[in-house]
Amino acid sequence: MLGQEEMPLKTVLIVDDVLENVDILNGILDTHYRVQVATNGRLAIKVAFSPTPPDLILLDVMMPEMDGYAVCRLLKKDDRTRDIPVLFVSSRSEVEDELKGLELGAADYLFKPVFPSIVLARVKTHLALNDQTRHFADQVKVRTQQFMSQKLELEETRQEVIRQLGRAAEYRDNETGMHVVRMSHYAKLLALHSGLSEPEGEKLMLAAPMHDLGKIGIPDDILLKPGKLTEAEFAVIQTHCAMGFNIIGKQKSEILNLGALIALTHHEKWDGTGYPGKLVGEAIPLEGRLVAIGDVFDALTTARPYKNAWSVENTLSLIAKGAGTHFDPRLAAIFVGLEAQIMTIKERYQENPLCDTNIKNHRRI
Repeated sequence: MLGQEEMPLKTVLIVDDVLENVDILNGILDTHYRVQVATNGRLAIKVAFSPTPPDLILLDVMMPEMDGYAVCRLLKKDDRTRDIPVLFVSSRSEVEDELKGLELGAADYLFKPVFPSIVLARVKTHLALNDQTRHFADQVKVRTQQFMSQKLELEETRQEVIRQLGRAAEYRDNETGMHVVRMSHYAKLLALHSGLSEPEGEKLMLAAPMHDLGKIGIPDDILLKPGKLTEAEFAVIQTHCAMGFNIIGKQKSEILNLGALIALTHHEKWDGTGYPGKLVGEAIPLEGRLVAIGDVFDALTTARPYKNAWSVENTLSLIAKGAGTHFDPRLAAIFVGLEAQIMTIKERYQENPLCDTNIKNHRRI
């Protein structure tokens, strides 16, 4: 580690067109700092914009062609030089002159004739302040980067917890967990083509896997029953919507609140015959209508121990026929027209290639 005496000297740029003034300031500073000299404003700008800019500038006000105020104005407008402390050194001692210099961004204003001890004290102070400011800015940058990294990691963890939470119910219902992946992608695809933005579609995709979370609360003898359900048993199945909504509850997370809304409304039907609220038409939240189509499509086109898979053609035909009764007619029409993109998702996340038109039983939807 370098000792204090081994630290590189700070560089001070003296800008003055009068050589006598330059000699005075140089004599004060040269034993303490590395001194550079510019005898006019344009040369000062060139030195300041060089690859090795000065650490501090002592700037005369009255110079030909470009005065000190013009030089300071240019320096403070440029990102490369705005943080270099500028100290005016001038024989103009009116309050208005000093105020103008400070308003332009100068750190200080010294009057001629100068006193060596004052010059040294002011230069030392402003160099130290600038070092502290830079150190603080660097620390803020480092802390901000650390915070953003931790925030990203937390967000990724939270999203993974949400996905796994959605899969938990599917494993109880003879699913593999890929159902929630596919249906959430179907829902996002439909959302984007129906007018939602990419961020809105992404939120929907993250929230959709929680649609059947309430099945965690359905008894196994009803949820896994291989045969037809009685009316009483189906009434119990229907409670999974409210259960999912209540399990998630009201949260600060926008995605969790969206998941709760989807859990509650994804079994509502356009004609009011759905459950649990028997909502009609656009009274059903858009997110619930979008997920309903993606959920039904994947449920029917996927083989399970208790049923064979429907063909994509037959399933899209059923969705088209259900437009205006089960499904939002506008969304159903859009979805049917997305067969190529739907097949891409289905093939990418397929776990079982079995698919035929021998319909034995429906997933309980």
